[in-house]
Amino acid sequence: MIRNIVVIGAGTMGNGIAHTFAQSGFKVNLVDVSQEALDRGLKTITTNLDRIIAKGNLTEEQKAETLGNITTFTALQDAVTSADLVVEAATENQELKLKIFGQMDEFAPENCILATNTSSISITKIAAATKRADKVIGMHFMNPVPIMKLVEIIKGYSTSKETFDAIYEMSKTLGKVPVEVNDYPGFVANRILMPMINESIETLYNGVAGVEEIDTVMKLGMAHPMGPLQLADFIGLDVCLAILNVMYDGFKNPKYAPNPLLVNMVMAGKLGVKSGEGFYDYSESKKAEKVAKMFSK
Repeated sequence: MIRNIVVIGAGTMGNGIAHTFAQSGFKVNLVDVSQEALDRGLKTITTNLDRIIAKGNLTEEQKAETLGNITTFTALQDAVTSADLVVEAATENQELKLKIFGQMDEFAPENCILATNTSSISITKIAAATKRADKVIGMHFMNPVPIMKLVEIIKGYSTSKETFDAIYEMSKTLGKVPVEVNDYPGFVANRILMPMINESIETLYNGVAGVEEIDTVMKLGMAHPMGPLQLADFIGLDVCLAILNVMYDGFKNPKYAPNPLLVNMVMAGKLGVKSGEGFYDYSESKKAEKVAKMFSK
């Protein structure tokens, strides 16, 4: 019976995962090394709950219950003592994730399932950092977590059927649609999405069309809700680069090699919405209404 949840990381994905579990009635310990990050995460959850209330889909009492289900911690060891499930949602950095999973394995109860929200890194490799590979699994939520229905449930080489079934069924209680996926670089979502984003950057890099023109073609021609360059900004260009590097390293196929423009933008700190500039300028609005100066005509 999974009731007590620990979420590691209070950033965009972490606070969204914590919000979703807490709103579904689970007790959630939200962990981050920084109290400031935890405060920002709780503020974001509160703002998002207020948006749901404004739409008439939540009451003030339910908001209070949701926030009451969340407890914050800066020490992992203290947070996981009674955990049934730990969901790691730290930065998409393999070395960091392996370190966290080693700590989770050391401090969490023996029967606790250890999940990762990684968008591309091998579940099998992450599981190898623990002594409970049968209880390690991928839960790849989509952003924004409280709204998006999909969860990729990724089985590592040693993930047991019992672990998979427990997480698959529990995901449904969150109002999500779980999809079974095997452990290969990029899984399904990013194996298809990231080459499209990379090719869109390649199209811009080669001067075929401008930022707005590329996004308009994909929105109006392919019925995508947002263009690939806007989506890259939303995801974070550093995250896109990290995922492409994982796939390139994993498959050794040049089609996954990140475009030089993407590499240069990340080195220059132009990461998209989070940094205020990517392919679009977000200094005045979080919406992609103004093309970044570098790409404006």
